[in-house]
Amino acid sequence: MRDERRWMRLGLIGLYGFIGVVHLAATDRFLPIMPGWVPAPRHVVIGTGLCEIAGALALFVPRLRRLAGIMLALYAVCVFPANIKQAVEGIAVPPIPNTWWYHGPRLALQPVMVWWALYAVHAVDRPFTARRTGDVGVSR
Repeated sequence: MRDERRWMRLGLIGLYGFIGVVHLAATDRFLPIMPGWVPAPRHVVIGTGLCEIAGALALFVPRLRRLAGIMLALYAVCVFPANIKQAVEGIAVPPIPNTWWYHGPRLALQPVMVWWALYAVHAVDRPFTARRTGDVGVSR
């Protein structure tokens, strides 16, 4: 179990580290998917890139790991409106495919991303599994 969560953290580090760099390197490509109610969209895209990179790096630090996972889970919730806008309005952000074969699974997997970040840092356990009585109140 311990190894599984470590691999999941490494996956998050790679994913969010890469996406964060892309947000910083190609900021203007993400502006069309920003909902109209978001203030200073360019700064928000840059800020999201910095948050992704900071969250990825914090997952390396045991003292910051749990907070980083929780914040990355909240981040996945916060970017959901932009993902919905991109899918519903069919906004192209090359090289991302502008098809429901991409958008459908992406939107459906967003809750999985939230769970993944929380599970990888021991903030939640697997769904649908019985909790052992000895686990209550155990610090990890």
